[in-house]
Amino acid sequence: MQTVSKNKGFFQRVKRMFHVDLRRLFTGKFFYIMVGISFAVPILILVMITMMDGTVSVNPQTGVETVIEGFDNVWQIFGSITNTDPAAAMDMSLTSMCNIHMMYFAVAVLVCIFVSDDFRSGYAKNLFTVRAKKTDYVVSKTLVGFIGAAAMFIAFFIGALIGGGVSQLPFEMVGFTAINFVFCMISKIFLSAIFVAVCVLASVIGKQKAWLSMLLSLGIGMLFFTMIPMISPLDSTAINALLSVVGGTLFGIGLGAISNQVLQKTSLV
Repeated sequence: MQTVSKNKGFFQRVKRMFHVDLRRLFTGKFFYIMVGISFAVPILILVMITMMDGTVSVNPQTGVETVIEGFDNVWQIFGSITNTDPAAAMDMSLTSMCNIHMMYFAVAVLVCIFVSDDFRSGYAKNLFTVRAKKTDYVVSKTLVGFIGAAAMFIAFFIGALIGGGVSQLPFEMVGFTAINFVFCMISKIFLSAIFVAVCVLASVIGKQKAWLSMLLSLGIGMLFFTMIPMISPLDSTAINALLSVVGGTLFGIGLGAISNQVLQKTSLV
């Protein structure tokens, strides 16, 4: 009975803090700016790269000609199908770099600034002094950050559909189905939980220094970034989605525990 009571108290505290953080996220302008950017980016990418498709650039030093290749269809901005060719995995073409995977770095900006504002304004110090536990704070920030990340990915999806229509790219699904694409998006969204947990950890280390938090987030995030196309290809299945959900949850719990220890052992200013 005592364990149940403690668990009930923990969930109630997290619920209260989560509601406060969620309200702060949705009433802040920066969240909507990031969502707006997430919506506009795929439109600009699809339109501009389609306009440049077939353009030839010449290196003045070597005389080597490079032909810019555009997207074959709208879905390429979300990734590619499973490819066992090692050379394809190292593809550094314009279309392979300008895609939805850039959103993970945008998530880092959102989370780092959202958390650093607590320390810069003195809100976090006052919060911990008055009533809040550091564990509750980490859990709440991770959950709210994940919701913010999911909103940005959904905005990117909507923007890509509009951008595809404007640039008149085909919507034909080659090598995958609509179900595969749903699993692909689920995988990418839940993989963002790893980046959110990394950003929360970096933010409690950097505290009011948002620039330091971002540098740490981007540095650590790069270690996971190369795995995203392999875990969430366009032809994803339920296994890919399950691995992403489990991986995002485990990393969230593990990194959250480290974040809690950092807050316990360091100054709040």
